[in-house]
Amino acid sequence: MSKFSGRSWTFGDNIDTDVIVPGQYLKLTAEEVANHVMEGVDESFSTKVKQGDIVVGGKNFGCGSSRETAPAALKHAGVSAIISVFFARIFYRNAINIGLPVIEIKEAKEINEGDELVVNLKEGRVCNLTQNKVYYANPYPDMIIDILEHGGLLPLLKKSFGKTKNN
Repeated sequence: MSKFSGRSWTFGDNIDTDVIVPGQYLKLTAEEVANHVMEGVDESFSTKVKQGDIVVGGKNFGCGSSRETAPAALKHAGVSAIISVFFARIFYRNAINIGLPVIEIKEAKEINEGDELVVNLKEGRVCNLTQNKVYYANPYPDMIIDILEHGGLLPLLKKSFGKTKNN
């Protein structure tokens, strides 16, 4: 899926992985952690977010501990993508690896809570239908689009190399 739309949820700068997934929930599965995602900044986020919604952050989204659980919990909560001015690099890579698109646009802070967004990954374009604005990001290379369209790196590798003896 390289084109999708959703309602925005906005957060500030330096949203770290401890805020996305508080430490006391690290032993839970990603599905269970999704019930607590973003509790560090909005205790009711997990009950308000809808399938397909888009999280928007300021600078340095996903900083802190290297936890694949953080993007996984957002994905399991229904978040279809995350937009930020820029991401902590390990969070960025973890998100791609689990099939959660992360888009860097320098105007991310212009997006307001509840704005309706349309994202086109192949074109590197985010349309803000509410504000009638268009933002541009560097489009993903085909290899990254392929990972995202397969739902992550592992599903792509399984398809590319066939089933393992555990499947």
